[in-house]
Amino acid sequence: MGRVVLVTGVSQDLGARFARLVAADPAVEKVVGVDMGPPRGDLGGVSFIRADIRNPVITKVIAKEDVDTVVHLSVVATPGTAGGRTSMKELNVIGTMQLLAACQKAAGLQHLVVKSSTDVYGSSSRDPAMFTEAMAPKRLPKSGYAKDAVEVEGYVRGFARRRADVAVTMLRAANAIGPLVSSPMTQYLRLPVVPTILGFDARLQFLHESDLLEVLRHATTAGAHGTFNVAGDGVLMLSQAVRRLGRPTLPMPAMAVSQVGAAFRRARLAGFSSEQVAFLAYGRGVDTTQMREVLGFAPAYDTEAAFEDFARSVPPGHVSSDRVASVEAALVGALNGSRNARGSGDRRG
Repeated sequence: MGRVVLVTGVSQDLGARFARLVAADPAVEKVVGVDMGPPRGDLGGVSFIRADIRNPVITKVIAKEDVDTVVHLSVVATPGTAGGRTSMKELNVIGTMQLLAACQKAAGLQHLVVKSSTDVYGSSSRDPAMFTEAMAPKRLPKSGYAKDAVEVEGYVRGFARRRADVAVTMLRAANAIGPLVSSPMTQYLRLPVVPTILGFDARLQFLHESDLLEVLRHATTAGAHGTFNVAGDGVLMLSQAVRRLGRPTLPMPAMAVSQVGAAFRRARLAGFSSEQVAFLAYGRGVDTTQMREVLGFAPAYDTEAAFEDFARSVPPGHVSSDRVASVEAALVGALNGSRNARGSGDRRG
């Protein structure tokens, strides 16, 4: 008999694509997809069950379907996806806690796969050239998705200690990129004018969307356990990436970039948390030796090739005048707000 795999987050693009992919694997007998809402497209041979992982009903789903493998993909990176930051926090952290509580009670569970992120390492001026899995961040993330990812990993490690009989695989994925990816990073790179941080040039590592799907499939069926950095080889500087897209840049002080990020969120153009602003300054690099030697996975795309495939979906200079006007308005509004705030501070002094 093959594996019975439960996949969370199948109403999102990654969850749906992965569920279809793993359902076609000969090592898998059945795939059950769960989420709060129905998937947008056809899941093929995947059985869909409408369920909120924050609700204890997920325990009954795992038991009824005789699930032996759980793949947790419903940790979301953008507040808009979850209906706001509060809902995002609840889904990411409380949802993971409830899912792990259900897994704790599942006597037949053999394997848990969790998609995490290299965001757990943070970004700071004191970072090493390359983070290994054993290294701790020099500056713990304090907000947004990165903070959620740190908390999620903590709960997963606790589960692994309590259920030593379950193989736990945690994949710290670099920024996924590709023609079909919509994320804070791809939204940022698609802007007609790209704000950058004056005096900094971030180091970027990317993971192609197809490699992300393949490493999840590999981790699910191969059974290797542990925590693994997952990224394409090499790094690309932010300045190189923007030049290859043919986008003009607007170098700004870090404080102004934060203001612009808030303006972009209000205009639904792109989202920037304080952690993402730090990432645009310093970037991040991760060592992938364990991915190759222990997990036994090698991405088909290196960082540069992954970015080039994404870039082909972003025609340089081909943007509407309305979109340029929206970005300009956001920039002007943010800069004026920053000046007004400084002016008020000066008057108070």
